[in-house]
Amino acid sequence: MTEHAKSPATYADLEKLPPHLVGEILFGALVAHPRPSPRHGGATSALSAISTNAFQFGVGGPGGWIFVVEPELRLGPHVTVPDIAGWRRERLPNVPEKAFFDVAPDWICEVISPSTEKYDKGDKRRIYAHYAVPHLWHVDPRAKTLEVFRLQGRDWLLTHTFVDQEDVSAPPFDAITFSLGLLWPFDPPATETPSDERS
Repeated sequence: MTEHAKSPATYADLEKLPPHLVGEILFGALVAHPRPSPRHGGATSALSAISTNAFQFGVGGPGGWIFVVEPELRLGPHVTVPDIAGWRRERLPNVPEKAFFDVAPDWICEVISPSTEKYDKGDKRRIYAHYAVPHLWHVDPRAKTLEVFRLQGRDWLLTHTFVDQEDVSAPPFDAITFSLGLLWPFDPPATETPSDERS
């Protein structure tokens, strides 16, 4: 279960959390949740590999980005830990010497789980909009969906929804196409239906 502090949180409160919990400060409240489940972690690892290969290393894609899994973001008074964040390289020319980032990412992916869904779709989405993160993806391993949002003014516009094994090509990574099924590594691989059984 996600835990809330009853008094305004400080960074010292985050440091006191046991190591099996991930802590964040959202609108002054301490939020703590367990480490990811296997399905959650599998989806995060797969999407990180796809995006990093094409958009950081330039393998089959244009490069030009830097990605970090579970970075600590300090956005004003808020401390968030998205599942994956990406910056266009020109916006992050130097590696931060601190253990956190204070430059808002150009893209964030939150992998939705029961313990984080309320915050991923509520407070964190509002924080990311306020700090002008232009692109936000929500991956839900339980529903096998990907929702793609673009910031329009101060609001999020849902531009694409992908499900199951569909091919994904979506901003800001529409230079490549990949199967959404790659994000569900614990599922049996999809198989072709024999031609004589197709209708």
